[in-house]
Amino acid sequence: MTDVVATPRAPRSTARGSRSRAWLLAAGLVAAAAVLVLACGLSVAVGSKSVPLGEVWSAWLHPDDGYTSAVVQSRLSRTVLGVLAGAALAVSGAVIQGLTRNPLGDPGLLGVNAGASASVVVVTALAGGTAGRSVWAALPGAVLATVAVYVIGSGGPRGRATPVRLVLAGSAIAAVLVALVQAVTLADPEVFSTYRFWVIGSLAGRPDGTVGLVLPFVVAGLVLAGLLARGLNALALGDETATTLGLSSGRTRALAGTAATVLAAASVAAVGPVAFVGLAVPLTVRAFTGSDHRWLLPYCALLGPVLLLGADVVGRVVARPGELMVGVVTAFVGAPFLVVAVRRGRVGL
Repeated sequence: MTDVVATPRAPRSTARGSRSRAWLLAAGLVAAAAVLVLACGLSVAVGSKSVPLGEVWSAWLHPDDGYTSAVVQSRLSRTVLGVLAGAALAVSGAVIQGLTRNPLGDPGLLGVNAGASASVVVVTALAGGTAGRSVWAALPGAVLATVAVYVIGSGGPRGRATPVRLVLAGSAIAAVLVALVQAVTLADPEVFSTYRFWVIGSLAGRPDGTVGLVLPFVVAGLVLAGLLARGLNALALGDETATTLGLSSGRTRALAGTAATVLAAASVAAVGPVAFVGLAVPLTVRAFTGSDHRWLLPYCALLGPVLLLGADVVGRVVARPGELMVGVVTAFVGAPFLVVAVRRGRVGL
């Protein structure tokens, strides 16, 4: 008589709990999408100058050559740019935190911000202020700085880029580039004048065509990050465990670094190095979703724009008839949040 071996089954309570959690996370994702729609509506309707909601709606549906229509169209472009930049910064921060296993990681950790800043300063010094405000002025420096960090962090052509090496290399590259920025801006007043407005970060005053230029980079980065969600989950268990599971940790880390770099570079090039979005959003989302990047990344893609657009709206309202740059508002919001999160111990991966 042949023995029959029963296949172990997961306890019913565990399976039910897993399904309940999945439904809860899915419902939260829908709610996050609704909040994003609301934030987009506020971004279009609210500004430094009051425009009745009915006129905003009419100008949106039936654009003409009038003042209200021009204001609404300007806000629409600004809103789309905020959605792209917010999603890119938040997802980039989540990927970098998973890549380096550092819960306080953000796009600046791999030298992206410092590289973009140095590139803007150098282009402005060589070609003038108008060229320095172009997206193309910041994008090459951001990419090259991150490549340099990865090469140094790998310890050579046959080395392996460990989280600690990447963080140390990023700190070293950033220090060198910050020194370069300071030297050039102190030597040239015109460069300093252009740089001091760009470095704060703002959705206003972006050159025409910025949305179309950064859109392919952001979409490509988001798709690549989404495809690497399972790999990032495996990396969180350690390189040895990831290899045991059949994952090439080196390739996954290289692709994840590429996704984070493309996203952060596109965002920083478009709106400047806006602080705390890439840090605060993943840190907050992780408290709800846990460390599963299959949920963490979509939440970040939706809630990153909510934070950025919300800060932009606040900046328009509190300083009427002028505006506060969005980078100033996110710094005011993000710094206290970070202090509270650290004091409560919510920084673990």
